[in-house]
Amino acid sequence: MRAAQTLTADAKHETNIAHGGARVQWTRKERGSVAEDYSGNPNLIIPVGTQVVTLVEARGQNGGRMCPRGAVGEVFAAPQDNFHSYHVRFPDGTQTTLRRHEFAVRKHHQAATPRESEDSITDFYLREHVIYVCVVGSRAYGLDDAGSDTDRRGIYLPPAAMHWSLYGVPEQLENKQTEECYWEMQKFLTLALKANPNVLECLYTPLVERATPLALELLDMRAAFLSKLVYQTYNGYVMSQFKKLEQDLRGSRGEIKWKHAMHLIRLLLEGIGVLREGFLHVRMDEHRESLLAIRRGAIGWAEVNAWRLRLHREFDAAFAATRLPERPDYEQVNAFLIRARRAAAAASAVAREGDESI
Repeated sequence: MRAAQTLTADAKHETNIAHGGARVQWTRKERGSVAEDYSGNPNLIIPVGTQVVTLVEARGQNGGRMCPRGAVGEVFAAPQDNFHSYHVRFPDGTQTTLRRHEFAVRKHHQAATPRESEDSITDFYLREHVIYVCVVGSRAYGLDDAGSDTDRRGIYLPPAAMHWSLYGVPEQLENKQTEECYWEMQKFLTLALKANPNVLECLYTPLVERATPLALELLDMRAAFLSKLVYQTYNGYVMSQFKKLEQDLRGSRGEIKWKHAMHLIRLLLEGIGVLREGFLHVRMDEHRESLLAIRRGAIGWAEVNAWRLRLHREFDAAFAATRLPERPDYEQVNAFLIRARRAAAAASAVAREGDESI
């Protein structure tokens, strides 16, 4: 059954990931540079009359002169969406077409270092290629309260030309201010194959805000990612969390972070469910009150630790009896990735043909 079944047909294609006009700041994972600020909708169309700076060399239309990188021009015709090109006119009358990632707004470009300007415009462009947006964390677990954040995660599929370029694409687009993170498709699939709990939860959360047809295809095959690796990976996360709690207990104040204790128990419950049922239950309805009591510190550590030890024994038993395969279905996932890459290449080719016909 599809996790995105509550989406309407329009919502599958049109749900926006902007957030109420708040100023947001995005960063590229592998470089750590701070991206340029943008206000409002990340799919904003640059209006006619805006002065821009080219980030690439651009050939004038009808065999016109080559305009160098860094040339200043003005937008004189804008597309209806950012999948197509803008028409830009330079001071000598030369005209060209540029995709959104090939130019920067002049006032933004001059306010940033060249590398920052180029990175930010690339990330701005890539956010248009987010194909899947879901809500995880306390709201997905059913453990939220009035003060809980809304944590959004998802996947983006970069355009083929950018993915194949020397510069490549970032492994993830992250915005700490708005609690968002979107993994590049291959990175997401790789983490899911390793049974990363944070990524598997994205495939099983009941709170899906946007899913393109390609993303829905991925959700339909999510069982391909479940294997006995869940036992090792989840145990690794639990052991790391327990080590932190032990360090807290040995600290000068001898106090633990109850939220971390709650998530340790939640991970064990989640892992046991996967091994027993071959399905990941993100919502913790059955254990909600007990988990919230741990988070409030209403249950002593001795009782929590005793529950932890019982759950470890259940986890071991579930692993011994599970019907999950030894490894995930790499072949099925790889075939899906190839289809996704081909779809991105086909979309890029269609966009180029559309630009050339204008």
